[in-house]
Amino acid sequence: MAQKPAIPKGTRDFGPSEMALRNYIFDTIKSVYRTYGYTQIETPAMENLSTLLGKYGDEGDKLLYRILNSGDAFSHINYDEYKVEGTADEYNSKALSLKTCEKGLRYDLTVPFARFVVQHQNEIAFPFKRYQIQPVWRADRPQKGRYREFYQCDADVIGTTSLLSELELVQIIDTVFRKFDVRVSVKINNRKVLTGLAEICGFPDKVVDITVAIDKIDKIGLDAVKEEMAANGLTPEAIAVVEPVLLLKGTTAEKLAAMRDMMGGKSASGIVSEAGLKGLDELEELFGLIGCADIENDVELDLSLARGLNYYTGAIFEVKALDFQIGSICGGGRYDNLTGIFGLPNMSGVGISFGADRIYDVLKGLDKVPAEVSSSTRILFANMGEVHYLVPIVKALRAEGISCEIYPENTKLKKQFDYADRKAIPFLGICGEDEAAAGLVNIKDLSSGEQRSFPAGNIAEIIEFIR
Repeated sequence: MAQKPAIPKGTRDFGPSEMALRNYIFDTIKSVYRTYGYTQIETPAMENLSTLLGKYGDEGDKLLYRILNSGDAFSHINYDEYKVEGTADEYNSKALSLKTCEKGLRYDLTVPFARFVVQHQNEIAFPFKRYQIQPVWRADRPQKGRYREFYQCDADVIGTTSLLSELELVQIIDTVFRKFDVRVSVKINNRKVLTGLAEICGFPDKVVDITVAIDKIDKIGLDAVKEEMAANGLTPEAIAVVEPVLLLKGTTAEKLAAMRDMMGGKSASGIVSEAGLKGLDELEELFGLIGCADIENDVELDLSLARGLNYYTGAIFEVKALDFQIGSICGGGRYDNLTGIFGLPNMSGVGISFGADRIYDVLKGLDKVPAEVSSSTRILFANMGEVHYLVPIVKALRAEGISCEIYPENTKLKKQFDYADRKAIPFLGICGEDEAAAGLVNIKDLSSGEQRSFPAGNIAEIIEFIR
């Protein structure tokens, strides 16, 4: 018995209607990126593992898909070199993996972008503003809204430290979701503040552990975050310094004032954090810019926002839909020296990434899919034997950008109506022997039932009716 065909868990097929919506999402985001001066690039699906490893933290490294070297990747390996000392049959799997897998599927678009900038630094003008819409892969556990293969829609500007870049990204987020007619909340924090938090609680060397734990607060709750920090070595006194920050309420100005007191030495530890104060200065300037930019969606300072990627150094962003339950649908942040890993130091950048697959789910779930997206064909011409009469008409309509079809077979009209219905084609052209003789085209609006007749040569009137 033949095996039933299937696709890997965490991946999806997309048929014509799904692709119409996905292309609508991509085209909308692209159009906004272009209005802000961003230009498009693409990078390979696979990168050298040396490019990817160590950029996303230990948890991110575990989610990298590794590509086995071509040919027999294991044929020239001396396994004795990888045996764990003092054991009979245990091997260093990490070292073996690096020996047999030199490449991996990209985890995100930001690290490949940094690699691209370093390789092509003599060909591009700085500040460099690029957008990139391509798939990424993560060996994660599939669940609602979380896939192993998904598209990211990135925009980054690199080569400037100006907070105008952060403002611009907030404006892009606001514009994109207004075009989608989806209400969102834009949450902003600064990694320098989180660095300061680690300093004032007395554990500056635990900033990654604290950040990783805080980043899970929406998923596991405050108590579990505290337990994880304790498991990572933070004392009850240190956790007592961190906890009020995660619970801080009030306006942006009130939160910033409270944090200034803490970073200035008024926490229980009495420690002053210059990094934390610098982060608060940046947040104050950014929110001042946002205040004069007429942003329509909610923008708030969220001091529990961490975003676990290790390369962020400044402002961080996260966007969630207000009317649909799903994870983050856009996120990003400032990174000061990501290109330095590849040999180009002191090149600050900032970027965001729209999660196209989650936005797809949001638009479907909120019934926000525009009617014109559901079908690529605007009008179907029924085949009643007068194909030679129809071909010039269809050609003229296509020349004006109207998507149209002629049904391929001269068959029962009901079958042709059913085809139009299944494809959600809104108009049907009916041209039989009488219409051909009179030089006319009958067109029926399949939603309202209205039917009108037009001279075949009057393409402008036909277009006005079916648009």
